[in-house]
Amino acid sequence: MADAAPAAGERPWILHVDLDEFIAAVEIARRPELAGRPVVVGGDGDPTRRGVVGTANYAARAFGVGSGMPLRTAARRCPDAVFLPMDMPAYEAASEVVMAALRGLGLPVEVLGLDEAFVGARTDDPEALAARIRATVEAETGFVCSVGIGDNKLRAKMATGFAKPAGVYRLTRETWMAVMGDRPTEALHGIGRRTATKLAAEGLTTVAELAAADHRALAARFGPTMGPWYKVLALGAGNAEVRTEPWRARSRSRETTFQENVADPAALAEVVAGLAARVAEDVREERRLVARVGVKVRFAPFFTQSRSVGVRPPTGDAAAIAAAARDALAKFSLGRPVRLVGVRAEFAPDLG
Repeated sequence: MADAAPAAGERPWILHVDLDEFIAAVEIARRPELAGRPVVVGGDGDPTRRGVVGTANYAARAFGVGSGMPLRTAARRCPDAVFLPMDMPAYEAASEVVMAALRGLGLPVEVLGLDEAFVGARTDDPEALAARIRATVEAETGFVCSVGIGDNKLRAKMATGFAKPAGVYRLTRETWMAVMGDRPTEALHGIGRRTATKLAAEGLTTVAELAAADHRALAARFGPTMGPWYKVLALGAGNAEVRTEPWRARSRSRETTFQENVADPAALAEVVAGLAARVAEDVREERRLVARVGVKVRFAPFFTQSRSVGVRPPTGDAAAIAAAARDALAKFSLGRPVRLVGVRAEFAPDLG
């Protein structure tokens, strides 16, 4: 039977579903007595030891606690917070329940990670659909989400930032520049602080200024790929296809925070080798190939650098992953005190 013709007034929409304070919400669901209290999740959950904040709920964020912050700093800013260790298997299990609830709506769902997904739909009332999504997720899982509505993925994702917490917001081509034009370039998803600083040095401080910039000048300054891409971001352009293939992690990583700074390169190399072995074990369990291996080093007091090397041909061999990690570590100027190191393996694209 042929598909029914679209109803009058219907048009395609992308809805970005983002679970609010998801990891903290999973922990609070397991410990209802924590409801209403500031909760910080990260490291081994002990703020007297070194570690960083993985996530914090809104109650903790009100005190200035944010992701990536040292746990000790978080404890000083919010001494009444409850600190908990990361429990990734619990978050993955909760995420699967949420994504199943979204798929139960009978719409295409593209999972982006543990706590977010795109939903595609043709409707004449995307706000009503967003409300239905929010109600379904909360009723079936107990979790609260925000929904951004857009005519492509970028605008939908950006809209979610205005929807939080627990709201709905629409951002389209017609409203994009009115909403985003006067905002700093760093407000764009995909442009970080360092890039924003470089753009500002070229006289491009707002989204509107970047959108009006000459793509050839951007290519000359930032490269033939990244330069024009920044302009595309500023225009709010992007893909509008929701892909329903099962989500698969793009990488696996392991890291460790030293309780005392380490400056001995040989000792750091030994730790990196151990982390690489653990990453290789994770990779083996997934039966996938690694195309790039990176090493992250956080120097004291809190300056982070990353270096990576390609793996050709892509491999799942533990020895090859370890060798690539050693090569990446060799790209650093060591000898300074180090507080954290990590190893990351990026998977080769799935070809079929």
